[in-house]
Amino acid sequence: MKLTTKSEYSILALIYIARNDKNKFIKIEEICGIYNISKKYLESLFAILKTHRYLKTKRGSSGGYKLAIPVDKITVASIVRLMDGALAPSESVSKYFFSETPLQQEQKMIVVLKDIRNYIAFKLEHLTLADLV
Repeated sequence: MKLTTKSEYSILALIYIARNDKNKFIKIEEICGIYNISKKYLESLFAILKTHRYLKTKRGSSGGYKLAIPVDKITVASIVRLMDGALAPSESVSKYFFSETPLQQEQKMIVVLKDIRNYIAFKLEHLTLADLV
């Protein structure tokens, strides 16, 4: 697993929205300014998050973005998987994105990689936005 800016910025933006969402919509420009993220790039990430129903939008002067589901229902694992794919260190041990690799020939290595995958998955599946706000 390697976090890309897609998952890092998505997590940062969701945390910001969760912290500042007092029943109002947050402007994307506000988030871009805080984290120095390109508006176009963040819009592309928000389009994915909206499609998967993590965010809702409102147009107009009082518009912006807001969480579509409660903060305690959004896990870091779900955002990382959505944006970057597998949490596993190798596709040969991935639960959701499995693909054969040469490492499968070495069972002792596979056991270690599965342990790593399980540890990471457990931590991130039990870490919600509510824990980070």
